[in-house]
Amino acid sequence: MALPETEITLRVNGETVRKRVEPRQHLIDFLREGLDLTGSHVGCEHGVCGACTVRVDGRIVRGCLMLAVQADGRSVETIEGVSDSGELADLQHAFHQRNALQCGFCTPGMLLCAGELLATTPAATREQIREHISGNYCRCTGYQAIVDAIETTLASRRANPAGAGT
Repeated sequence: MALPETEITLRVNGETVRKRVEPRQHLIDFLREGLDLTGSHVGCEHGVCGACTVRVDGRIVRGCLMLAVQADGRSVETIEGVSDSGELADLQHAFHQRNALQCGFCTPGMLLCAGELLATTPAATREQIREHISGNYCRCTGYQAIVDAIETTLASRRANPAGAGT
């Protein structure tokens, strides 16, 4: 038996969205199926792999653990919005240069997670980088290249703070 739908209003990548959703619909499913924002992926559906990572009110969350109704009145950013803004362009470039992406399944969540670290811990050590991304699984790279890309971006931003993100 389907539950009655609830209307929610939120900002997604800077755009106001008003939709009716089932109360049990997860945020990641709402974004992917309701808004066709398929950059973030559905992996484990238990909040363990990080593939569904998005930002809500500026903080990363697991989209499979949050209901769409919980995002009512909030601001949600997906990898599409963050990419379009250019905020992580330097990090994306470093991922490409360092071969830190292979199949790409983990990449959107990994980029959002790394972006949070870039914003909050500009002097992060390799150990801090590893700790910060430890909740995002990657089955292809072995993480070394990912850590290298994040470390390179951190160093570049410290050397040129005005060029951060570009």
